[in-house]
Amino acid sequence: MVKGARTKARKRALDLLYAAELRGDDPITTLDAAIEEGAGPTNDYTVDIIRGVVAEQARIDELLSTYSRSWSLVRMPAIDRNVLRIGAWEILYADDVPDVVAVSEAMTLVEELSTDESPAFVNGVLDTLIRQKPTLTAS
Repeated sequence: MVKGARTKARKRALDLLYAAELRGDDPITTLDAAIEEGAGPTNDYTVDIIRGVVAEQARIDELLSTYSRSWSLVRMPAIDRNVLRIGAWEILYADDVPDVVAVSEAMTLVEELSTDESPAFVNGVLDTLIRQKPTLTAS
């Protein structure tokens, strides 16, 4: 799959995860509704990301809370929180995505969509996760 297609898939996954969170809905229900309405993702990687993040969210959130140094998940901007979840899922569970690509894509999303401080914050958390990855179990 071309890089551009995966970049778009990540952005669409972020859109759906963010929308679900703002509405207090289950992300899978939001995804399924978008698919039913014909507004769903056209790229299977979007579905993989959303289903993967939801399946591993407890572990991902635990790790993000551990490595986000004095920022609880609830204090983070919703965009940053969901971008971090996507990045963490790719780093830990998407074997075909190099860690550096996961971080780069996460940085691009927050540079475009979040606060001025977000890129440095997201980079720091994901970089720490990568450094700790050999000591973590993905399951």
